[in-house]
Amino acid sequence: MTVAKTSFSTGAGPLSWNVTTGLDTDQLDVLVEHVHRILVEDPDPPVAPRRMWALGLYKSVVLVLFLLRQNPVQSAAAELFGVSQATVSRRWTVLLPVVEKALARHVPDPVGASAGRVVLVDGTLVPTWDWASEGTTMFSGKHRDTGFNLQVAATLTGDLLAVSSPVPGSRHDMQAWRRSHFPKAFAEREGIGDLGYVGSGLLTPRRKPPRQERSTGDKVANRSISTLRAAVERTIAHLKDWKILATRYRGPLTRFALVAKTVTALAFYKKDW
Repeated sequence: MTVAKTSFSTGAGPLSWNVTTGLDTDQLDVLVEHVHRILVEDPDPPVAPRRMWALGLYKSVVLVLFLLRQNPVQSAAAELFGVSQATVSRRWTVLLPVVEKALARHVPDPVGASAGRVVLVDGTLVPTWDWASEGTTMFSGKHRDTGFNLQVAATLTGDLLAVSSPVPGSRHDMQAWRRSHFPKAFAEREGIGDLGYVGSGLLTPRRKPPRQERSTGDKVANRSISTLRAAVERTIAHLKDWKILATRYRGPLTRFALVAKTVTALAFYKKDW
């Protein structure tokens, strides 16, 4: 079944799906078809596609992707899409897990994806509101902000390999690494990390000896490692093109793991296209 498409327009012409959602029109069409199929085949769907009177399924998926890509407040999204803030909230709640399910098959097994490759690892903080109920568990001393720590693995050419489940920002990179699936997935791979991973088994820069200067050899080695690690930093920057990971996440903390999984799947979806 073909899902009816709708488009926005301004005086200058139709809006770009790539800017709005991070996907081009063909990628978006295929994703909406997958979402429609999941809803139709589900014996107890969270919502029937025909019940989405206000926007229709196509625009509803666009809305969810827009919230991920641009991270606007829901009232602003409601004004742009011509619906109520309550409708935006309902679409986001209902369709986000369906979009993630539709994209999940594009996320590779990290063991197979990393075969024969050097694995670069780094952590990044996704800022969140400072929820009083969480105490200091979300506060990162390194970044002086509250958020989730995500571990990201990439190749030497900057191709994404995997993103870990989030852990509270108070966990430093070594703790986040140990709590992730990375040690097991990349156990047989040569890996490189920064000084936050000393003791993990990854190749890391050499620390400065107490009350001494680094040797010339240590400086050369550290520069080489830094040059190689630039690729994973670029990978993280590309992930944060979905601004919900780059700017402050305002939703319930319990849903952030799903948000991170969906953005990760979107990154692989674009790569596989």
